[in-house]
This record gives sequence, structure tokens and C-alpha cells, in this order.
Amino acid sequence: MAERNIWVGFDLGGTKMLSKVYDAKFQELGSERKKTKGHLGADVGIDRITDTIRAALEIAKVEASQIAGIGIGCPGPIDMEKGVILDPPNLGWGEVPMRKRLEKAFDCPVSVANDVDVGVYGEYRFGAAQGVRTVLGVFPGTGIGGGCIYDGNILRGARCSCVEIGHIPVVPDGPLCGCGQRGCLEAVASRLAVSASVAKSAYRGEAPHVQKVAGTDLSQIRSSTLANAIKAGDKVVEKILRDAATHIGTALAGVVHLISPDVVVLGGGLIEAMPDLFVKEVMSSARSRVMAAYRDTFKVVEAKLGDDAGVLGAAAWAEKTFNGESVKNHKDGS
Repeated sequence: MAERNIWVGFDLGGTKMLSKVYDAKFQELGSERKKTKGHLGADVGIDRITDTIRAALEIAKVEASQIAGIGIGCPGPIDMEKGVILDPPNLGWGEVPMRKRLEKAFDCPVSVANDVDVGVYGEYRFGAAQGVRTVLGVFPGTGIGGGCIYDGNILRGARCSCVEIGHIPVVPDGPLCGCGQRGCLEAVASRLAVSASVAKSAYRGEAPHVQKVAGTDLSQIRSSTLANAIKAGDKVVEKILRDAATHIGTALAGVVHLISPDVVVLGGGLIEAMPDLFVKEVMSSARSRVMAAYRDTFKVVEAKLGDDAGVLGAAAWAEKTFNGESVKNHKDGS
């Protein structure tokens, strides 16, 4: 039997699926990326995940029998002990036994975690937060994901992943969120919420650059579109984005009081497109709202790993979870 020394990571993002294959030192051997093509049902979604991983293995010229473990990052709440996705707001899948399905497909251990949790773990192991005790990650995208690594472990509850910072209420009786509540951070500061506000401004003639290049089509108002609109002089777009960053800082201030992170990592497409705006605005907003004793205890930084954060972090979390006895037991059929 081939030695099991290969780790596989998979990241299910808002519009893409990405799988990468790594050797024991986390050097990349091969990868495959697929678009999600809109909302997929759970069964179709898992089949597509399986196909993406198989394609990455084929590109890497690796057999399934060589896999020591697969790490999966998925949006929404996760029962990490059972490897079950718990009704993610932006997927509409209900409860899905992800680990069971993938272990059957690949005959190896599978860890399942929140996509931002593994992204933050990737930054902790290999990126912007190496060597710290506590790191908080905030990743605005279709929603707003949060994750925390404390003393090398993903912070979680007894049954469910936690640090759902996107669902902290920041605007009393505010806009309806995808989770069913009102006024969540995600409803006012995610890329989707920002794009919707910008589309309204474009419709009113207040954002001429956006109107010219994207009109009011939300699918065309991407992070790069927003960054270019600011450069082109669409002042209202800059105000909408600064307001979003201020809301993130407001939510962050509450979390600082709870867990006192050393580093706050901001990641995702919005941050990559406008790092200076978001890092400065979020830091300023958070510092102005925390107790004086906490103002100099944390820093806000841009993520370093880009798209690799989630997929690399997922593989590394699988290694932490399964390395050693767990892998041996799976090989022996225990």
C-alpha cells in the first residue's frame, strides 16, 4: 500500500470551489478550481466537490491511497465533531453529513470546518498571523465570515463552530439578513450589501463610473469595480465602503472586549481590492470604540495568502487533526 503522506485542502467559496494537493511539507503538487454556477442542491454540490478533488489529484498525479487526510472549508455553522454542515445561510443546503460522504468517496479521514476558520488557521500557520497567541479573522465576501485561532486551535463551541461575526447585530431593526434576522453586520457591510447600495446610487445617477461599466447589475459590481469607481471619482462609492468598514470596526470592538486578539486579519476580495481603506478604517473604528486599556493591544492587518488561505488552512487543519495515530487507525480500518 502506498504511504499516506499527502494532504488535500478544499475551499468552498461564494462563487468558486478550489482544491489543492500538498506533500508532507505543504508544497503544492496540483490544484483544480471550478465555479459553483449559482446555487447548487446539496447532493449536486457534494458531487461537484468530489469531482473537483479528484481532478486536483489527477493533476498532481497522486492516488487516493496516498492521502493522509482531506480538509474541507465550508461557509456557515459546522458541527466539527461530526463533520456536518448546519444549514448555511448562503447555500440553502440544510444539514449535510459532509465528512461521511467524502470519507466514503476517498477512504481517508476528512475534517470539516468553517471556511473562515480554516482561512484564519492558514494565516496563523503560514501567513499574516504567525507566532501569535490569539488571532481573529474577518473575511467580507458574499457574507461576512469570522474565525478565531486561540493557542493553535480553532475556537469553537461544544457542538457548533462559532465566531459568526457577520451575524452580530450592528443596526437595530436594520436590513433583513440572509440568516432571517435584521441589522446583522453581514446585511450592511458584506460585498453583496455594499454592491446593492452602490447599484441604487448608480440608478440614481450618483455613481457615473459604476453606471458606465456595470449598470445596476449586482453580478457585475465586483470588488475591482468598486475600487476603480473610487479612483474614477465616484465619491458615493467611497462613502458606502467607508461606512461598511466602520460597521466592521464596530462589531470588532465588541469582539476585542471578549477575546482580546493580538492580531485581526482582514481577508477576502474587498480587502484585496482596497487594503489601505479597509485596514485603516476598521482599525480606527474599532480603536475608537474599545476601552482605553485595549486600544494598543491589537493590530489590524491584511491577509497574506489570498485564495490559498482557506485551502491551505483546511489541509493544515486536517494534518493537525489526523497526523499520527488517527491516520494509522484509518489505514488499519479501526
